Amino acid sequence: MRRAVFTLFLAMFAAVTAVAQGITRKDIRYTVKTDSYSQERLMLDVYTPSAVSERPLPVVVWFHGGGLEGGHKHIPAELKEKGLVVVAVNYRLLPRVTVDCILDDAAEAVAWVFSHISEYGGDPSAIVVSGHSAGGYISMMLCLRKSILEKYGVDADSVRMYVPFSGQAISHFNVRKMQGIPPLQPTIDEYAPLYWVRGDCPPLVLVCGDRELELYGRYDENQYLARMMKLCGHKSTFLYEIGGHGHGAMAGPGFHILLDHIGKM
Repeated sequence: MRRAVFTLFLAMFAAVTAVAQGITRKDIRYTVKTDSYSQERLMLDVYTPSAVSERPLPVVVWFHGGGLEGGHKHIPAELKEKGLVVVAVNYRLLPRVTVDCILDDAAEAVAWVFSHISEYGGDPSAIVVSGHSAGGYISMMLCLRKSILEKYGVDADSVRMYVPFSGQAISHFNVRKMQGIPPLQPTIDEYAPLYWVRGDCPPLVLVCGDRELELYGRYDENQYLARMMKLCGHKSTFLYEIGGHGHGAMAGPGFHILLDHIGKM
């Protein structure tokens, strides 16, 4: 009897804990692409918090890191139970596809969010695009190179805010690797967010780790991007350096900055 009661208690505790952590709907396919790799890879997860809201909630679209050649979608723990709907996106990876394909996947995912997020309690007029490292690079490119999202009928400026974590502002180092260029030889071409600076985009919040600890001078790239955005007339570019934190460790405190800007949004 005692064992049965204890087992029932554990089951009830697990159910309550699951509710308290919100609900994650996993592996939702967002693509119309039909090849096997796209069908395998192009899925997303949607997290909704446990608290019931009478109004649609702000949405964070989160792109994972991994140098564009690795990584997997996940809902960051720091964004759970914060009054947000969170969408974690998988995209295809180098070298099986080109960077153009990766950016196209990301655009298709954001377009899906605009079309469907209201079904999950999200507000399509309050979408924030973010991500760490390679995900930060992707979010920068979606923000600044408007043609990527235009293919799917989405105006990049209809996103409320872009918050890249430790994104590469010059041409991504693994894109350069595929061009036979070493990681410490910087280039700025069509695959560099810096190439597309413009003064008329939504708020751009650049979050980096300590300039002496970041990967490949990542802070310095972001600092130059912030300067060029301001010279182009953009009045809502913000740059943060998280002292004492390297490329990976900066993500934790970076979420505080993301949540603070969403609160002010």
